[in-house]
Amino acid sequence: MPSVVGLLEQRELAARRRVDELREEADRIQAELAVAERDWREWAVARARVGEVLAPADEAGQDPVAPVPAPSRETAARPKSQVPVWRQGLTWSELSVDYQRILQALADRHRLRQGPLTCQEMAAAFALDAVPAKVEGLRSKAKRLVARGWLAEPQSGRFMLAAGAAGQGGGS
Repeated sequence: MPSVVGLLEQRELAARRRVDELREEADRIQAELAVAERDWREWAVARARVGEVLAPADEAGQDPVAPVPAPSRETAARPKSQVPVWRQGLTWSELSVDYQRILQALADRHRLRQGPLTCQEMAAAFALDAVPAKVEGLRSKAKRLVARGWLAEPQSGRFMLAAGAAGQGGGS
């Protein structure tokens, strides 16, 4: 019959191996995330440049809503951060990357004079699977942005930039 201490050592070894495996996987995912974020920033800059060229200019020669540069890992708020209540002069960089992506998508719609977006449309725009978990995650974030004054919900489930946030071009 095996000893209790021997059984505990086996379980501890198995748990340590699992921790090591998960750390290796986390390192791999972090590396993939860094590459994906760099790629996303490059595409966001390209889209912003094309948007600048294609957007109609107002009388002063300025875009009605200036595109916001893609957030960098250094300037973006950390995930799971609080969403501050919108106020004059507050910039999008105060928000986490996920919230900035939502605001950028809606700013693009505003700039192109298109209507509000549903969360399913946002999921498609972000190349996410339109499965309930992803859509509900976006809906939760959008509702939080509405509650804090960053977004408006003119119709149930359809979101757009709030008047103040839209007028600020990202608050910058």
